[in-house]
Amino acid sequence: MDQMIRQACCQLSAVPGAATPAADPLECGREIPFARHGVLASPCQAVRAMRYFAVAAVALSMAGCGSMMQFVTGIPAIPASRVPPEFLGRRRTDMQDITLSRLRQNPPKVYQLAANDVLGIYIENVLGTTDEAPPVNFTLDGSKPPSLGFPVPVREDGTLALPLVEPIPVSGLTLTQATDAIREAYTITKQILPVGKDRIIVTLQRPREYRVLVVREESGGMAGGGSGGTQGLMRGGGGAMAGAFTKRGTGDNVLLPAYENDLLSALNKTGGLPGLDAKNEILILRGSFRDAAERDQLIAQIKSAQDPCECDLKIPDGVNVTRIPLRFYPEQVPMFREEDIILETGDIVMVQSREREQFYVGGAIPGGAIPIPRDYDLDILQAVALAGGSVGQGGSGIGNGFGGGGGGGGGQSGGLAPSRAIVLRKTCNGGEIPIKVDMQRAIIAPGERILIQPEDTIIVQYTCAEEIYNAALSMVRFNFLTGLGGGGIQ
Repeated sequence: MDQMIRQACCQLSAVPGAATPAADPLECGREIPFARHGVLASPCQAVRAMRYFAVAAVALSMAGCGSMMQFVTGIPAIPASRVPPEFLGRRRTDMQDITLSRLRQNPPKVYQLAANDVLGIYIENVLGTTDEAPPVNFTLDGSKPPSLGFPVPVREDGTLALPLVEPIPVSGLTLTQATDAIREAYTITKQILPVGKDRIIVTLQRPREYRVLVVREESGGMAGGGSGGTQGLMRGGGGAMAGAFTKRGTGDNVLLPAYENDLLSALNKTGGLPGLDAKNEILILRGSFRDAAERDQLIAQIKSAQDPCECDLKIPDGVNVTRIPLRFYPEQVPMFREEDIILETGDIVMVQSREREQFYVGGAIPGGAIPIPRDYDLDILQAVALAGGSVGQGGSGIGNGFGGGGGGGGGQSGGLAPSRAIVLRKTCNGGEIPIKVDMQRAIIAPGERILIQPEDTIIVQYTCAEEIYNAALSMVRFNFLTGLGGGGIQ
C-alpha cells in the first residue's frame, strides 16, 4: 500500500509549472494541492492523509461482516417513492375554513317570549293603584333599557299567572301580542276592567338565560412562554422543555341570554375560537347521565371484542353528540343544522387539546418531541430543520479541511451532514412502516419530501460514505493542525 501511495504522491508533486520533483516524494518539501478542498500540503503529508483514509475504512470493517453490512445498508425501509398514497397522508392546506356565521343562530326581528322570561307588568287597580306610579327597574350595569311594572315570570309551561284570571299563554308571543292577550283576559273573558278604559303596561324586565358549561383543554396556551403550534421543542435526556403542549384546561359556567345562546357566543365569552394547540373541531355534548353511561359500556364492549391485528373501528358519535369541524376538505362539507349549534341549559361545549399531535426525532440529531402545525403542512426537510438538524450542505466544501464551512448542524464540525432519514409511521392496527428518505435528493425531488404525520418517529442517519469521509477528515485535520509526525503545515 505504501508503494502505491508513494507513486500517487509523485504524480501529485509533478504539477505543471512546478520545479523538478525530488527523487523521493516522501522527502520533498514542496506544497501541492491536496484532496478537493484547496488545502496546500507537502507530499509526505498527503501520503499520511491517504493512509488515514485507508485506516478509517479498515477500522469500520473490523466491526464484523454482519454489523458492517447493517451499517452500509441501514435500517430496512421502503423508499419514499414506493410508499402507497394511503400511508403518506393528505395535505392540510387542501382544507378550507368554515364560515363563522354557521356557528351562530339567526335571531328573530322581534323578541319572542318563552319560559323563564321575566316581564314587568302594570295593570291599574289589579297590579298597582291609580294613586301611585308604576315601578321603574334599572339594571346595575346599564346593559339593558329600564323597564316598568311589577316582575312576573313566564312559567315553565309558557303561561303568566296573574290575579283574578286564568293562566295566560304567552310563549312565542311578542310584547305587543302579550299585552293584547292580557287585556283580553281582563276586559272580555272576565270583564274585570271596562273595555277601552284599562291601563295595562307590559315590558321585558329580564330576558331568559341559558347556563352552559364550556370546557377548553387548550386554554392556557403553550408552556414555557412559547407561542404558536410549532415553536415548542421538548428535549429528552434531561434537556430543557420549551413550548411543549400542556393540558392546563379551564371550565366555565356561561350564562347566555336568549338568541345569543349559540356556539359562537359561548366561544366568544370564553376566549374566542380554539387556539393552535387545540383540535380544529368542537364537540357539543347533550343528554343525561344515563345516556352517557350506556354509551361508555357500548364502546367498551366493542373495543374488548376487537381483533388486535385489525384496524381500530371508527365508532360513530352518539345521538347526543354534535361534532362541529372548523376546517374540512371540500368533499366533506359539514351538514349540521342551525338547531345543532343552539345551546340549552345543561349542554357541554368541549374544545379538545392536540397533545398527541407531535412527532419524535432522534439519531444523528438530538432527540425530542415537536408539535405538528395544525393548519399547514410540514415535510421531512422542514421537520429536520425544525429539530435543529442540517438540511443539505451550507457551503461548497472548500473550507472543510480546517473545520470551516460546509458541514452545518449535522453533528460533525466541518464534515458532511447526515443525508439519510428513516420515518417510522404508525398504521391503523398499531404496526409501523419504515420509510426511507434521501434528504439530498429530496431537495430537488418533491416526491421524496413526505409529509410528517402525528406520532411519526424520524431517525436521521449518516450513510457509509459520509461516516468514512467524516472519520478520515477528522484524522487529516488532526494531523495538519497538531503536526503529528510531520511537523505541521510547512
